[in-house]
Amino acid sequence: MKRALLCVSFGTTVENGRTDLMAVENALQASAPDYRFARALTSRIIRKRLASRGEHADSLPEALETLLAEGYTHVAVQPTHLLYGYEYDKIRAEIAPYTHRFERLALGRPLLADTDDLQKAAEILCNTYPEQNGEALVMMGHGTEHFAGIVYPAMQSVFALQGRSDVFVATVEGWPALQQVLPQIQRAGYRKVHLVPLLLVAGDHACHDMAGAEPESWKSQLQAVSISVRCTLEGLGRVPGIQAMYCNKLKEILV
Repeated sequence: MKRALLCVSFGTTVENGRTDLMAVENALQASAPDYRFARALTSRIIRKRLASRGEHADSLPEALETLLAEGYTHVAVQPTHLLYGYEYDKIRAEIAPYTHRFERLALGRPLLADTDDLQKAAEILCNTYPEQNGEALVMMGHGTEHFAGIVYPAMQSVFALQGRSDVFVATVEGWPALQQVLPQIQRAGYRKVHLVPLLLVAGDHACHDMAGAEPESWKSQLQAVSISVRCTLEGLGRVPGIQAMYCNKLKEILV
């Protein structure tokens, strides 16, 4: 029996974000030391950009074909995705043709797969970002039109139930958007905001949409209404408790 761990991510070209991703990959690799470690990126655009720099990154089918050619029989595919969205659906579709080509091909769950995960993640983030007097913690999620996007308002509810009424969750490409959350921040009387990515990696969205100097960035929009802003450009991948959650997902599918 030859066993492999295939870590699947969307990918990023931002060095800061790659540090976040590598932290999760390293944690996963350490939790399965007897497995051959492989990685794949699902974003064709990211793979193309990396190729222009002379860096090759496998697609998911390419990585699976390589493992087949190397004689691996048992493969654990662990995504680093946060939720059951369109990207996760894509992963399921791409591994489907390979199900019967391996003796065992198992797909792990995303980070936020059930209500227990929401509560664990919120607790970890509450400890990572303790409440600061007079300052709101605003977390930027990616967002999606997929029904799984309900995770974002659910997360805010979990924070509130855990006693963190200072935490607000919004998304850059979904619902709720910053403009839908901003009135709540203002009604609560906050004049200071700490912006933090609710993203695996602090990549383009965090660096530009959240913390950029452009007028459309969240930082600029908040400053335009006289709110003082500080930003943390570290993705969830660097948080040890989040790394542990991913490792637990992997353990569910290891043999």
